[in-house]
Amino acid sequence: MKFAIIKERKNPPDRRVVFSPNDLKQLITKFPAADVVVEASDIRVFKDSDYQSQGIQVSDNISDADVMFGVKEVPIEALIPNKKYFFFSHTIKKQPYNRKLLKAILDKNIEMYDHETIVKQSGARLIGFGRYAGLVGAYNGFRALGLRDNLFELPKVENLKDLDEVKSELDKITVPNIKILLSGTGKVAKGAKEILDHLKIKEVSDALYLTSEFTEPVYCMVDVMEYSKRKDGKVGDKWAFYKDASGYKSNFMPYAKQTDFFIAGHFFGDGAPYLFTREDAKDPGFRINLVADISCDIDGPVATTIRPSTIADPFYGYNAKTEKEVAFNAKDAITVMAVDNLPCELPKDASEGFGDMFLKHVIPAFFNGDADGVLKRAKITENGKLTKRFSYLQDYVDGKE
Repeated sequence: MKFAIIKERKNPPDRRVVFSPNDLKQLITKFPAADVVVEASDIRVFKDSDYQSQGIQVSDNISDADVMFGVKEVPIEALIPNKKYFFFSHTIKKQPYNRKLLKAILDKNIEMYDHETIVKQSGARLIGFGRYAGLVGAYNGFRALGLRDNLFELPKVENLKDLDEVKSELDKITVPNIKILLSGTGKVAKGAKEILDHLKIKEVSDALYLTSEFTEPVYCMVDVMEYSKRKDGKVGDKWAFYKDASGYKSNFMPYAKQTDFFIAGHFFGDGAPYLFTREDAKDPGFRINLVADISCDIDGPVATTIRPSTIADPFYGYNAKTEKEVAFNAKDAITVMAVDNLPCELPKDASEGFGDMFLKHVIPAFFNGDADGVLKRAKITENGKLTKRFSYLQDYVDGKE
């Protein structure tokens, strides 16, 4: 079994990689039957020489490898037929802009595995960059607060070496007396929580949050059963909600009336009620004036997120009355941070964390006969066809959807 780390070819360039040099060294040590090659690249956060110093082959030609590991979508012309590929394909939700990519994967007889489809039997994701999205997203929210209100100036994460440096910059600031709401309980929300806890902001219960004012900054972490409720007035059930959310409506407004800074770290499923709408944002009691939308669903559950922002220009303003974009520091604007590729700002830490998860959950499957079914569940295409689990994509491939 020969594994290849492929060069990232998508624009804008992504400096992340599936395996750091140290992770690849561990892979070879743990699985002596594995052969590894790294495609030469001047883009990734680790230099070619970093891999070579660990005794790992670096080459311009990786065509003899069996399994290709990448991060972002591979351009169609760079796909090598009859190989196994792992990368974020952005096709499993029928994204129109990648239909041709999935069609090419089938036409080239590629066995495709999407990082998003690497899940436990329960459906919970085993790997991802979620923690780093949460870390960077929360930091960026505080950066926006400091710049907008002339309180402090935090440097951009992309100009910092690593997570330790990010946290040392946070040690220099004083957070004003604000109330912060964090939605979600997964890896993204936990990453954001890490920033809040590092700042020593006190966490309070939702009961206290909704009924009290404080003389210091506080935050409250809420899950879907707090900000959603059943339409019939009965007690909600989280797992029933995940299966069918049609009987639920938003319960977010009580929080919106008590929140200054909202960090959106939740997962938003099909059919779930929006957290708040554009009409909700016009309510005189709507208090939120800063949103760090890490989940970044455009024109979706967080009405102020009208477009994604970029690492280069991460903030914009939303005028609730006109429903239009304004300057991020305009009077009465709701400041929005909606960067949709946050982990790219912390490529070294994100790559190391991703590689650790991959080493633990995916690589063993190649050597134990896929005992836990990880590869079987993740496989989207095989022998030029969609697998049974992903057969729902057929109409999308055929251009009917």
